[in-house]
Parts: sequence; structure tokens; C-alpha cells
Amino acid sequence: MCGRFTLTSNLDELQGRFGFLSEYTSGYTDSQFFDHGPRYNIAPTQSVLTVTNDGRRRGEVMLWGLVPFWAMDLRSNARMINAVGETAASKPAFRAAFKKRRCLVLANGFYEWRKEDRRRIPTYIYSRNGDPLAFAGLWETWKSPDGEVIQSCTIITTEANSSIQPLHNRMPVILSDETQLLWLDPLTEDPKILQPLLVPAPSELLTFHQVSEAVNSVKNQGPECILPHADQPGDGRLFP
Repeated sequence: MCGRFTLTSNLDELQGRFGFLSEYTSGYTDSQFFDHGPRYNIAPTQSVLTVTNDGRRRGEVMLWGLVPFWAMDLRSNARMINAVGETAASKPAFRAAFKKRRCLVLANGFYEWRKEDRRRIPTYIYSRNGDPLAFAGLWETWKSPDGEVIQSCTIITTEANSSIQPLHNRMPVILSDETQLLWLDPLTEDPKILQPLLVPAPSELLTFHQVSEAVNSVKNQGPECILPHADQPGDGRLFP
């Protein structure tokens, strides 16, 4: 699964990498979205930056935790932060979005917790070359009974690759430059074409290191969340 992640790149870098224009970024400025700085501990129900495509690539700020258009209220928001890639095309909560409303959820890395006896040890996972990442996502528009319009999204997960498996058996789907194009293509709706994109990222794409338990609290939002922890092995890796 993916329950916490980071977005530390500035807007110019993200636009250059993912090709969306700031004039199409709804409700977003560099200072507003990042809350006057990079975000090191993004949690469910908070705002995230996505890229959608209705013929033009748009940067869109959404709530993390999908609210189906038919939901009676926002209570599902905290539960639907992830969609299982193997079944998302057929699940009632996700199947309409799978056909019509796919997005990228932008990140620089994500956290997983390794179980060791009774402890849960946090680990930060990120691109080996430092580039930002694009998670495969789905989004919906929900309208409350009093007329409030909410855009929300979920991150699609798949089975973990061999290097992440010791940490967790699931990981977010990380799309390459090539697969991003097909995932965002508004004319593509066939699950048989889209399903093959939802596979684990190559192990060589990612690296990781143990971090402190500061990340366990959403109150902690600084760079201390991603700093290597003193208890980890000397080379910064938990596993060979």
C-alpha cells in the first residue's frame, strides 16, 4: 500500500518533468500547495498534486482519498486512499474512474513500515537518481448535498518488486515516461490495454533507507522525516 509520501520538488521542476502548464493548475501556486515549502509527510485526506488530461495536461490539487460520485458523504475519503491494481477496473468504487478519470499523483518518494518484533520501522523509498515520481491514480468529482464540489483521488498499488518485498508486499504503481502517456490518454478506456501498465517498478529504479519515527506523526512535516536514521546499517540500505 501507500499511506504516506513526499513531494519536495518545486513547481518549475514538476512542470518540466510532467509537462503540465501552470495556467491549468487549479487552485495551485508554489507557496499555497507546498504550504511555504516542500512537503515531507503527506497523509490521507490532505491535498495532493495530480496531473489529468482532457486533451490538455492540467495540474490539479485534489484530496487524497477517493470519494465516489455516488457517496452520501465524505466518510469514505480516509478509507479509499489506495486502489488494488488487479481489481480496480471492476470494483464499483473505481471502475468508472478507471475508464474515464485517470491521473498521475506526483511524489518524490514514499514510506513503508517494516515489522521487527513488535516494532514498525519506517523506511523512505525514492528514485535512485533523485527524479520525482508519477504514481498511477484515479480521480472523481463529488458534490455534497449543499453544493460543495470536491475533487479527490486514490493511488493504485501493485505487488511489491523484489527489493521492496522485505518491507511490504504492496507498492504504488510508478509509471515511466512512456506509460504515463497511455495512462493519461483520454481516448483509451479498454482495461485490457490499461491493465498491463499496473506492474511493479523495476527494482533498480528505487533505493531506500531507514528513517526516524518522526514520520509516524503527521505533525512532523520537516526534512527530518527523510533523514537516514542512526540505527541503520552503514551503507544506508536495510537489505542487500
